[in-house]
Amino acid sequence: MKISITLSKSVEENAGVYFDKAKKSKKKIEGAKEALENSRLKLKKIEENLLKEQMHKEEIKKEIEQKRQRKVEWFEKFRWFRSSGGFLIIAGRDATTNEIVMKKHTDKDDLVFHTNMAGSPFAVIKAENRKIDEDTIRETAEFVASYSRAWKLGMTSMDVFSVNPEQVTKEAPSGEYITKGSFMIYGKKNEVNANINIFIGVMDDGKIMAGPESAVKAHCKEFVQIVEGREKPASVAKKIIKKLGGDLDEIIRSLPGGDCSIK
Repeated sequence: MKISITLSKSVEENAGVYFDKAKKSKKKIEGAKEALENSRLKLKKIEENLLKEQMHKEEIKKEIEQKRQRKVEWFEKFRWFRSSGGFLIIAGRDATTNEIVMKKHTDKDDLVFHTNMAGSPFAVIKAENRKIDEDTIRETAEFVASYSRAWKLGMTSMDVFSVNPEQVTKEAPSGEYITKGSFMIYGKKNEVNANINIFIGVMDDGKIMAGPESAVKAHCKEFVQIVEGREKPASVAKKIIKKLGGDLDEIIRSLPGGDCSIK
């Protein structure tokens, strides 16, 4: 090592110069180490974010692939569920689908459900040559009540009636007009007071099923209860995905109209 000294200065003064230089160099080294460590932490955070982003993309890709592979049934365009007794129940989502359910998907041995309150769905139990059991009737009544205006009004129950398909018609009395999605009911109605009762679960084939507790528990291993609340459907749907998985749009379509929350 070569060093320079100033002859006009004493040994101590020359040593002091190099001591000061050494201190400055040490500070620079410490600063460089700190900057290097900060850079390493930033790099690690970037790598973690990239990994999370990649995992998120893979999850989305997986969900899309699963949705493509899963067979979409004809009844999934409507509200629907499977009763604990294995019956398929379909219901309208709006005036248009109410018309379709009643005109195209109701057979003479089926059972039709509705309420006396405007804005309620028409629901149909598809009998398919089987005797409809009492549990299925109760579950369908609860289903109709839960997707009626009773939900938005904060009600805990709703009067629901059932009739045979031949009692339902678009023929209005003279001088009256029936709006789209509405029908005239003639004859005796079998009325029941049904509780608001909605659970959402994932079936073995990946379908999202929403319905009364006993029905959902019969067909889904994992499920959550949906109650009246103050959260928007999209927010609740995201929470359901974290608990159960599934498709966001499909879950949103399964939720009752209006704000809600997970119990």
